[in-house]
Amino acid sequence: MTEPVADHDIWATIRAEAERDMRAEPCLGGFLHESILRHNSLMEALGSLLSHKLSNPVMSPLTLLDLVEEAFARDHFIEESVLADLQAVVTRDPATRGYSQPLLYFKGFHAIQSFRIAHHFWVSNRVALALWLQSRISEVFAVDIHPGARIGRGIMFDHATSVVIGETAVIEDDFSMLHEVTLGGTGKVGGDRHPKIGRGVMIGAGAKVLGNIRVGEGAKIGAGSVVLDDVPPHTSVAGVPAKPISRTREPFPALEMDQRFDCEVES
Repeated sequence: MTEPVADHDIWATIRAEAERDMRAEPCLGGFLHESILRHNSLMEALGSLLSHKLSNPVMSPLTLLDLVEEAFARDHFIEESVLADLQAVVTRDPATRGYSQPLLYFKGFHAIQSFRIAHHFWVSNRVALALWLQSRISEVFAVDIHPGARIGRGIMFDHATSVVIGETAVIEDDFSMLHEVTLGGTGKVGGDRHPKIGRGVMIGAGAKVLGNIRVGEGAKIGAGSVVLDDVPPHTSVAGVPAKPISRTREPFPALEMDQRFDCEVES
């Protein structure tokens, strides 16, 4: 696992990692120069990377870059969130070797930051553009997040494939989940119909959390579970349907990423 650095040192660290990797693999020199080394800041590099990934015959990279830069300039919460999300990946994923790795290669990180851009346009009442971005994010990253959802900072989607998050879902800070998780509704009823996830929650792979329910701060949801009822704070649940198993040992399971239940304090 990479030793974390302060937020203000992240961009310098990313550049140093790119230069190291270019020396080790000269065949990646053009890619690393275009993706990182020619840019003056993290947000500039991220904007370029996302605009190229999301472009298609309908929307060119240059048009998308203008839109991305507009979102970054008008919503400073995005930059704060990008830094917090990078720190989340580096400190929680033992496979991560440096800050440049999630920036360049992790589609969970890419999908979250792309969602933040779509959300900016959603709340700016540019609904058609936000929905177009949602569609492209789903096609490119296999992550379907409605732009109306609200997502905090310090978020990690590990692997991320087949993640679905509905329109009225709310995710608070310091959240982690793995692939194939759904935060969805329970039918065709409109209105406020999606889960509310508290700070520090961890959701295991394949879990489905359905309906306008509350998952309390510091809760843990086991892999493959189907959650249909509120989960109390600092409680582990598992099963189909999910039932309480125990109190969580750690205050914020998202930070520890321990998928087991057998080491926890019994309720």
